[in-house]
Amino acid sequence: MKIFNYRLVIFALSIIFGVVFSIPSLMQTDSGKKISLGLDLQGGLHMLLGVNTEEAVTSKIKTIATSIKYFSDDEDLLIDGLSIDGDSVVFTVLDGDEIPKMDEMLTQIKGLDVSKDELSYRVKLSNEEVERTKDLSVSQAVETIRNRLDQFGLAEPSVVRQGATDIAVQLPGIKTQAEEKAARELISKPANLELMAIDEDRADQVYTLSASEAAEYGDIILEDTKNSAQKYLVKEIPILNGSQVIDAQVAFDQANQAIINFTLNSSGARIFGDFTAKNIGKRLAVVLDGKVYSAPNIRERIGGGSGQISGGFTLVEAGNVAIALRSGALPASVKLLEKRSVGPSLGADSIKASTIALISGFAIVFVFMIIYYRRAGIIANIALVTNIFIIISVMAMFGATLTLPGMAGIVLTVGMAVDANVIIGERIRELLKQGVSVAKSIEDGYANAMRAILDANITTLLVAVILYAYGTGPIKGFAVTISIGILASMLTAILGTHGIYEALAGKISKDKDIKKWFGVK
Repeated sequence: MKIFNYRLVIFALSIIFGVVFSIPSLMQTDSGKKISLGLDLQGGLHMLLGVNTEEAVTSKIKTIATSIKYFSDDEDLLIDGLSIDGDSVVFTVLDGDEIPKMDEMLTQIKGLDVSKDELSYRVKLSNEEVERTKDLSVSQAVETIRNRLDQFGLAEPSVVRQGATDIAVQLPGIKTQAEEKAARELISKPANLELMAIDEDRADQVYTLSASEAAEYGDIILEDTKNSAQKYLVKEIPILNGSQVIDAQVAFDQANQAIINFTLNSSGARIFGDFTAKNIGKRLAVVLDGKVYSAPNIRERIGGGSGQISGGFTLVEAGNVAIALRSGALPASVKLLEKRSVGPSLGADSIKASTIALISGFAIVFVFMIIYYRRAGIIANIALVTNIFIIISVMAMFGATLTLPGMAGIVLTVGMAVDANVIIGERIRELLKQGVSVAKSIEDGYANAMRAILDANITTLLVAVILYAYGTGPIKGFAVTISIGILASMLTAILGTHGIYEALAGKISKDKDIKKWFGVK
């Protein structure tokens, strides 16, 4: 047999790959990709959030009302009394000849339950659409929070849905009260931007009207963000909302105060342009999370689909609001149900305990293999060391997060990795005891052991895939390390050690001392 073979070359490349790409993680160098430590290892913040799904339904109703208003204005349909009544949008079409147009428009909006009484309409969501909206609001909240945290710059945040309405958020690396406060504000901020028309006809009555009286005119009363004593009477149905915002950036005005410039999508720009063209001389309120930040006069048609929010922001506040607007408004408010802080000292203890377990397990296996299998044990140990390097390298390359269960997975992988070599070694020993030649024993030993190794590893890999698919946080971390470990062990144990034996087969045959190589009694 040739000293150099393709199996040995692949194994050598695997060793080089494992060592090179694991150095940044093991040595904690400034450059190179490294494994990120999870919440339980480096400390941080764990929060359980609850999503108010009823708000998502209300928001959907308001969006439908906005669509009806824009359609009627765009098509010059005369409607009256457009308002939100509980879970429904009510309005009256003044011209009976326009009923077909309105019906056609409403059929284009899925999930509506429309009832008519001559010219009067009552539109609400169907029961199926209500449930779908609630479910979707939680999924959207997960994506929105994840996007915000990614843009905020937190390393490896974990945001996963838990149950019907809850979201579990893990933020590794959060160590100070200031960092915790900033993260909580960013997560919980609704960032619901609305452009709303001021009711100029009754604006002077805002301080005398009650909320119920304002509702009779289809209005709501909002406070100014800087001065709660200053109030605005605005139309309940907004002209635009944050769903049409595609970008938001921090800028500075002439007084060097932080402001937010936002950009609308094409449909939002068209609605904005049409509204401002028809309402020159009137005011438009810029409302963020139910507070009026500004109410400028419309002096001319505003095209281009861009606007500005000013309201005495600090630079940090403006940055957080811009991130929230870019990542999208939360479809419903979230409330903090549970909070746990994990200190870095606890994480350090976990790392220490896990490291001791890994080194102890590795050392015992290492010594046992050498004592029981002699030089074959050394070859198996080379594969075992390579296996650990490969696990670290692959996790680092994909930016995986190492958690405490993940450390347990690595410890378990040590035993699983050497298991294949034990099966192969026993098969070779059986053949050698029967007087079969060394070369023949090696080839047949691997062939006979292959089915058992593949069966064991494939079934374990399937379980790991299921754990990753249906598990959360720590369970996923355990599944990842086990999966990588299984694949790495099949590469090192089946391919790598086979290549070494092929290269050494001639020397083993000439040596005549089979016990020294395989521990055969």
